[in-house]
Amino acid sequence: MRSDGELLRAVTADGDRGAFEELYRRYAPWLTARMRTRCADAALVDDVVQETFLAVWRGTARWREDAAGADAAGWLWRIASRRLVDALRGAGARGRLRQALARLRHRDEVSAEERVLAGVEHGDLAGALVRLAPELRAVLQATVVDGLTTREAAVLLGIPPGTVKTRAMRARRQLREALA
Repeated sequence: MRSDGELLRAVTADGDRGAFEELYRRYAPWLTARMRTRCADAALVDDVVQETFLAVWRGTARWREDAAGADAAGWLWRIASRRLVDALRGAGARGRLRQALARLRHRDEVSAEERVLAGVEHGDLAGALVRLAPELRAVLQATVVDGLTTREAAVLLGIPPGTVKTRAMRARRQLREALA
């Protein structure tokens, strides 16, 4: 069995299809599972994973072992996470996310997230969230509900990362005061 570095060198330097297929089989399921913790839209995640491996195959994502180290998983994750942010930045991302959440709500089994969201929608927190300014709610949606990092939320919302942090801090403070 070849190492990750050997596979990546074979793919990027020689266009070795067998090495690419082995790399895909090794990392696609892991990458898909990890991306699904960041995005509820399974179709979007599948597209992002495919685009990630397509970038590897076409050579648009360059593997440099000296720069990336021997961590192929981390390198693939960085490519995929950037592509996810780019996809979320797209005009239809919010609509796709709403559709994915709607599909999740129509399952037979109620998830922990759905129970929490139901409490949010009908409890004291719902009123406190409604009273937040829209820009503060948007930051909470991106960072808490969608699980985006500060940088990813900044890209999604089109604001600087420092502004995301400031708005998140203000939103938490206002929620604490409203719920005290």
